Amino acid sequence: MDVVLVTGSAGLVGSEAVRFFCQRGFLVAGVDNDMRKYFFGEDGSTRWLRDALVRDYKNYKHQDADIRDPKAIEAIFREYGNDLKLVLHTASQPSHDWAAREPYTDFTVNANGTLVLLECMRQVCPEAVFIFTSTNKVYGDRPNELPLREQELRWEIDPAHRYHPGIDETMSIDETKHSLFGASKVAADVLVQEYGRYFGMKTACFRAGCITGPNHSGAQLHGFLSYLMKCTMTGTPYTVFGYKGKQVRDNIHSFDLVNACFHFFQSPRVAEVYNIGGGRFSNCSMLEAIADCEKIAGKKLPWSYAETNRSGDHIWWISSLAKFQKHYPAWKLENDMQAILRQIHSNNAARWV
Repeated sequence: MDVVLVTGSAGLVGSEAVRFFCQRGFLVAGVDNDMRKYFFGEDGSTRWLRDALVRDYKNYKHQDADIRDPKAIEAIFREYGNDLKLVLHTASQPSHDWAAREPYTDFTVNANGTLVLLECMRQVCPEAVFIFTSTNKVYGDRPNELPLREQELRWEIDPAHRYHPGIDETMSIDETKHSLFGASKVAADVLVQEYGRYFGMKTACFRAGCITGPNHSGAQLHGFLSYLMKCTMTGTPYTVFGYKGKQVRDNIHSFDLVNACFHFFQSPRVAEVYNIGGGRFSNCSMLEAIADCEKIAGKKLPWSYAETNRSGDHIWWISSLAKFQKHYPAWKLENDMQAILRQIHSNNAARWV
């Protein structure tokens, strides 16, 4: 049986990938040691999702291992050998705020852990496909130099600008403030590209904006839409940081991202880089997201405003999907903002309220 290895398998994207590939008949090996609980506390724990996956799928095998441990990871690779066809690497320390607290932990998880996985694949199953869920933070705060216009509820870019349909992969990643999280993800991103170019391996970096969905263990420092809806439903105070609450993010449902990975897996390329996100199809400002959450939940969110924005934070980010859609024209987004928020609300009502 063909094997898919998913790191961060109990996280948002990882658990989506487990379900996706298990339902298509693959044997899925998942690696997850619930470091999200260490990063974000009990609210961030993914143990509930791990237990659900083990319960629901007989063709899922969970491995409680740390991606920074070469011996443990190599043993997993050698267990499956050439039956391993895809490594979908979604494990990470995902918060740029948290990274400043423990830079060493952040870098070793994001950069060293990625190196361990790449080298194990090169030694054991070099013909497999390696997909890395990177981030738009590799571009640092360069997007903040764009000519933005203030509107009533959001910042927007000049309609005549080349990036109005979305920011593409030509934007430079140099000489910008990335945050330490962004720097560690840049290191991983470049490693994934280099293993492709230098060794001819089939690798891809998916530079995502905000990834979201109903199975996100949202916490204050990570999981924007999930945590915002949770605060709205539970009456928990929420703070908006800077930019008048008009900062814009595109949001991609975890299913749509995993489906994009599946399209790449079916027809892989070498050392590709793709910006991926909700694009113009699915995006919002903070103010717009608050209004939508209140409407869906039927409750008012107790929120406040702090003038100081998070260091290195984007004012406006919408991904251009043109390159990926050119390479994989059969793929399309299925979930817009309203569908995503309704799913987050309905799937978590019993757990949060």
